[in-house]
Amino acid sequence: MKLNIIGFGQCGGRIADEFAALNAMARHSRKIEIAPCVIAVNTDSTDLNGLHTISKDYRHRILIGNRQTGGHGVGKINETGAQIAKENSDKILDAIRNEKRFLEADAFLLIASAAGGTGSGSISVMTKVLRERYLDKPIYNLIILPFEHEEATEERTVYNAATCLKSAYNVANAVFLVDNQRFIKKDSTIFQNIDKINRMIVAPFYDLLCAGEEKKMKFIGSKTLDAGDIIQTLKGWTVIGYGRAEVEKFNLKFRKITHFMDKSAQTLKGIRALDEAMSELSVACNPADAATAIYLLSAPAREMNMDLVKELGDYLRAKAPQAIIRNGDYPQNRDSLNVHLVFSGLTNVEKIRKYYTKSTELIPEFKRRQEENERKLKTLDEAGNSIPTLY
Repeated sequence: MKLNIIGFGQCGGRIADEFAALNAMARHSRKIEIAPCVIAVNTDSTDLNGLHTISKDYRHRILIGNRQTGGHGVGKINETGAQIAKENSDKILDAIRNEKRFLEADAFLLIASAAGGTGSGSISVMTKVLRERYLDKPIYNLIILPFEHEEATEERTVYNAATCLKSAYNVANAVFLVDNQRFIKKDSTIFQNIDKINRMIVAPFYDLLCAGEEKKMKFIGSKTLDAGDIIQTLKGWTVIGYGRAEVEKFNLKFRKITHFMDKSAQTLKGIRALDEAMSELSVACNPADAATAIYLLSAPAREMNMDLVKELGDYLRAKAPQAIIRNGDYPQNRDSLNVHLVFSGLTNVEKIRKYYTKSTELIPEFKRRQEENERKLKTLDEAGNSIPTLY
């Protein structure tokens, strides 16, 4: 599957940059393309300068709202971010149209942080614009939820997250949710954490996107998971994850497994990888709430067999009894067995419910504080009525 990637704001731009690096790796190691068009959009010029892989020309790093912000961002006011995106939507569309290969893509993936200003405000606006313009291409959102310390100390973060999520859900075909807190490492520096988290966010997409674009016969699975399967699966709230189990690197390629212990160990590796994928989902959820699911088994061909596929399918069916489950295999010459997992059409995500509830409580509180501040200022002005001015 090929995706046109657009990152909004600092967070969205950095993750889009990781997708550009992922595409470069796919081109180099597998001779395939998974992201023909990768663009970063921001109101802050410094953030755009901090990217590494996305092309530095003005059609791939797009600065918007320069007149309103002077190139210094919107200060977490996502209403301003939304307004600037509306006013500059033609500029972004023009950049997309001028990308020679953007029509090759099967869908769009728009990325942003729910907590910020530019990304939080502009992602739903541009999703709506793209849906109206490109009727035949699904528009997916990848939205990054804030850290717990941001939620605790910055009330605006919670409000931004709630408005961003509600707006995105109303216009996107599917919304991938990523909870930053699930990836944080307590003993790492801020830069190391952010850098590693961004790589971990994009990692589960790599084989999922590559499997359907593979051209070498020996790497094409017996059941290919391609764009059609993914498009039919993705709807509404969506989570993604993957698990990994080590396999023998120097194994005899054509060794036939006959001993029951070898057979059991092979199946156990797959179950272990699926367990890890379940525990490392991008947002905590109950798989039983999913309407659809996908799993991709990616491993050396010698490590995959029908028994393993059946075990994984039975295991997933028990966890998500109501879901329509699709699956595929992707043989790769490497030293690990990977299971990539997507749950979509989730009917209940506790994290979102909390944002909505807390934000509903904050709105009247924000209004009360504004009225209180206006009253105090008026009282202060009245106290100085008899004092002359110097202009």
